[in-house]
Formats: sequence, C-alpha cells, structure tokens
Amino acid sequence: MQKSITIIIPVFNEVDSLKELQAQLENILENRYSYEILYMNDGSFDGSEKILDELSNQNASTKAVHFHRNYGKAAALAEGFKLATGDYVMTMDADLQDDPAEIPNFITKLEEGFDLVSGWKKDRKDPLGKTMPSRFFNFVTRLMTGVKIHDFNCGIKMYKNAVVKTLDIYGGRHRYIPALAGQKNFKVSEIIVNH
Repeated sequence: MQKSITIIIPVFNEVDSLKELQAQLENILENRYSYEILYMNDGSFDGSEKILDELSNQNASTKAVHFHRNYGKAAALAEGFKLATGDYVMTMDADLQDDPAEIPNFITKLEEGFDLVSGWKKDRKDPLGKTMPSRFFNFVTRLMTGVKIHDFNCGIKMYKNAVVKTLDIYGGRHRYIPALAGQKNFKVSEIIVNH
C-alpha cells in the first residue's frame, strides 16, 4: 500500500519563495502520493500569512497554521509533528534551499529500513564563516552521540511518523534531532542532497 506523506515547512518572512515552493511540491507530489503540506507560520510580518492562506484555499491538501508571534523553529516543528498524519513526515525550509525533487530519494532510503533520513549538503554553497562552525558542530555531535552522520542541522529530513511522535523538541533542540532519535534507538541515516 502506498505511504502517505506530511511535509512540514516552518515559515518566517518567506513571502518571496512560498508560491514557487508550493508549485515545486505539487509538481512532485500530485498524482504520485497521498500527501498534506503543513506550513507553520512562525509570526511572519512580511505578507507570508496572506500567501499561505491563498495556497491553502487553492489546495485542499495544504494547511497554514499561524502563530501570533515568533516562537522559533523548534516550536514550529514541534507543533507540526503533533499535527502530522502521514506515514512519512518530511521537514524542509521555506527558502527554496531544500529541493522537493529529493522527496522520492528520501522515501527510497527510509524504505531500506531506516526510521529517520537526514539530508547532507555535502557541496555547500555557504561562505567559510558558516561552513567551518557547522563542521565543528557536526564533528562534536557525532563524537558525543555516536550517530554517524555528517549534517545534523540540515533542514530537509524524512521520518517515519512514530519518530516524530516521540521527539520532545524545544529551544535549540531541533539541531540535534538525529541524535535525539538515535538515543531512542531509531535507525538514522543520511543522503546527499542538492544545495
């Protein structure tokens, strides 16, 4: 039986990318998967709320949840995890740096027997001032947790629903999701994704 997918997208002032992101998602998901898209609007004040309401009115599988102020990415993800109904749950950023075309690759990897698959932006396009602290963070986290992946904080991940229902995400803990899942004995892997 075909698996259903929930896509959770935290949004904070991303008015310029939302329509394009929705179009890309629909292009990948329509007629291939049973899906829902949950936009978690984390107190945007740039007009994102209006665009998200339009998108949810145009597509019954799209929902917008609006926070009255900015609570941060962890809160947006935590609320999305509570609402997710799909067998598989994907998180991605709203700024078009995560490519919806990767969705089938994540599903294939999950179906190899993993519970969480994290993206690895191996060929990052960021400046050195951003990549060096990230490499250090990932090295230390890998060392401390024993979870052998390269990019703990990559926004694009896919989970089996059981994983997201057990994670307690708040503050900055979203950066450690693969480690938290590993501590609960979920099987964690990664795939290389476009940046």
